[in-house]
Amino acid sequence: MEKKKRIVIALGGNALGNTLPEQMQAVKITARAIVDLIQEGCEVVVAHGNGPQVGMINNAMAALSRENPNQPNTPLSVCVAMSQAYIGYDLQNALREELYNRGIFDMPVATMITQIRVDPEDPAFQSPSKPIGHFMTAEQAKEAEEKYGYVMKEDAGRGYRRVVASPKPVEIIEIGAIRSLVESGQLVIACGGGGIPVTLQGNHLKGASAVIDKDFVSNLLAQELDADFLIILTAVEKVAVNFGKPDEKWIDDMNCDKARQYISEGHFAPGSMLPKVEAAVAFAESGENRTSLITLLEKAKDGILGKTGTRIHQA
Repeated sequence: MEKKKRIVIALGGNALGNTLPEQMQAVKITARAIVDLIQEGCEVVVAHGNGPQVGMINNAMAALSRENPNQPNTPLSVCVAMSQAYIGYDLQNALREELYNRGIFDMPVATMITQIRVDPEDPAFQSPSKPIGHFMTAEQAKEAEEKYGYVMKEDAGRGYRRVVASPKPVEIIEIGAIRSLVESGQLVIACGGGGIPVTLQGNHLKGASAVIDKDFVSNLLAQELDADFLIILTAVEKVAVNFGKPDEKWIDDMNCDKARQYISEGHFAPGSMLPKVEAAVAFAESGENRTSLITLLEKAKDGILGKTGTRIHQA
């Protein structure tokens, strides 16, 4: 019997919506695309972003602490954990329902609350740049800096926002449990929102005020699970060079050297396509016969079949 292709799929924010009602609808479409891959004979592990969700949770908890002086400020790491659980809740229910709709009753779905170890000496902690939470006035920003130790930055004339570090992932703490679930045939959702960032202090894992890029974590997860494919889903069907310009060119296939050339030439926007291509290259280079694919959610199945998307590989 041919071994199933193992795929780690990294869902972007557009696969989850921006509000609770939007998310409940979005995950139904997402579930259909994921189960399509399962019916194609693939073994799927799901990672996802949490940008709108963790921002909403952070704002809600901040409002609570403002209203009730006895309510301590909620650490960002706890907000990430909350987002993992509630996104996982919607995703796993949508996936279970879609599996049942197609007569697949023997595949349990599980969400793993996942911690990701980061290096406290990562340079990102010296220059936090990832905005999170609501806009504040100058006075509110000053109070947040003094009361909570936040780093605040003015944001394009719209007010002040908290900024946090975005360090690189070093270790997936729960990888052993994730691997066991995958090997037992379960459909696993893990590393949500890039994972809960933690630093190691002796045997204690301490939450860090940071957010980790979900594409970099998905690359690490795919490597640890010895996956065949890393699929990074985004808002475009393929990667482009000279994006939005008259000489725009959509790419079907590129090796890692070509991808690095395009990166060095500045074709991919930081915070957008750049981390996706960097993560795709890192996975493709990490072992023999490993391929990365960047495409739209609804094109994931066609991408695996070689019909669309941008494939990134070693040779």
